[in-house]
Amino acid sequence: MVFKGIKTRVKNLLSRSASQDSDLNGPAVITRDNHPVSRKLISNNALKVLYRLESAGFQAYLVGGCIRDVLLDHKPKDFDIATNAHPEQIHKLFRNSRLIGRRFKLVHVHFGREIIEVATFRAGHQSEQKSNKSATNDSGMLVRDNVYGTVEEDASRRDFTANALYYSISDFSIHDYGQGMKDIQAKTLRMIGDPRVRYQEDPVRMLRAVRFAAKLGFSIEEKTKEPIADMASLLANIPSARLFDEVLKLFQSGHAENSFNLLREHGLFKFLFPETDELLNQDDDGYIERLIQATCRNTDIRIKSNKPVTPIFLFASFLWPKVVQHWQEQKQFMPPIPALTKASHLALDSQVKATAIPRRFSTAIKEIWDLQTRLERRNGRKAYQLAEHPRFRAAYDFVLLREQAGEDLKGLGTWWTDFQNSDDHLKQKMVSRANNQDRNKRSSGKNRNGQSRNRKPRKPKTDT
Repeated sequence: MVFKGIKTRVKNLLSRSASQDSDLNGPAVITRDNHPVSRKLISNNALKVLYRLESAGFQAYLVGGCIRDVLLDHKPKDFDIATNAHPEQIHKLFRNSRLIGRRFKLVHVHFGREIIEVATFRAGHQSEQKSNKSATNDSGMLVRDNVYGTVEEDASRRDFTANALYYSISDFSIHDYGQGMKDIQAKTLRMIGDPRVRYQEDPVRMLRAVRFAAKLGFSIEEKTKEPIADMASLLANIPSARLFDEVLKLFQSGHAENSFNLLREHGLFKFLFPETDELLNQDDDGYIERLIQATCRNTDIRIKSNKPVTPIFLFASFLWPKVVQHWQEQKQFMPPIPALTKASHLALDSQVKATAIPRRFSTAIKEIWDLQTRLERRNGRKAYQLAEHPRFRAAYDFVLLREQAGEDLKGLGTWWTDFQNSDDHLKQKMVSRANNQDRNKRSSGKNRNGQSRNRKPRKPKTDT
């Protein structure tokens, strides 16, 4: 059921709520017969949590993105719940739950692989005198926010109007705070409250604006968009581990190419990948941009095909141009292989200052980079051994992306494609031809890359 299919049913409601101020004094209540959200579209586990909270005497609503996504005919990825029960009270109700977070205390209720996130209604931190529940740093950013309030106060604390929709399990109505339904219909992303204040409280909201715009195909409302360029530098105050998580959400949710374009447009990409952004600004022939866009496109296609994706491939691609730059510099002082190893360390050491990269990922990233040179050496048994390497497939895919972006690798991608698709007899012929080519290069005084070996002349023998 697409959203345009419910336009008629909510048209009168939208016109009535259009005169409502956006200060969230009260919600427009959309009754069950005027919206398409059905319990059939909601996770059974989320329903269990809602009903148990209500039966214990608490208010409980399904809230935010899951409601928005159903209205847009998207399949919700997560189901979040807001309640007036405090985290400790929620935890007591569910044996399969865990208290998490310090900055924002939440409860995760586990049902196998599915996690239902339950949050207590938040109030404005200015209204609470107890500093142990709420705190801001010198720049005005919230570093602790566990001040609890009412559902109305909670709605005012949400980021965008499209996310301030609350589904009540008691009468199956949607409570619309801030004309979110109207903005969804107009495909507009609008910040609740003063955007400058909201970005100052949490600069990651700028990344969320880009992510939702990319995911939903929404335009960012002018007042919401205008401060981003001036306030983007506040992202430098965000912990690198949190920015790593945001990178995954931006680039591994099926809309990576749109996210990249919007991040660049709003001047945010440089705070996630600073050195790559610098090279993009010097990218006269467009190779780096083509490489990144090809990576994003490939990732989006895999997600749409329900194939697995990994940040390993993403970071390997985004950081490769900087690795190549370091590599060229280091080859002036050491042989190519150690120079590549040194270049890899330099690129990763710089990147982790912006976004953390767990060691299990950084090790694999370096392996993909290392294999870019090893895949050129196909003589003897090397081709067979490389094809068995655990990172071979990722390294091979990366070769194809480099070629797709316009890099001339002398048919390397085609060779490995044919090798994988050949029987043993043909593989032996291909390796034999590679051996002959390698011998010809050596006999011509050139190395495997076609470069002169510059051998020193032998000293003449002298009689003793």
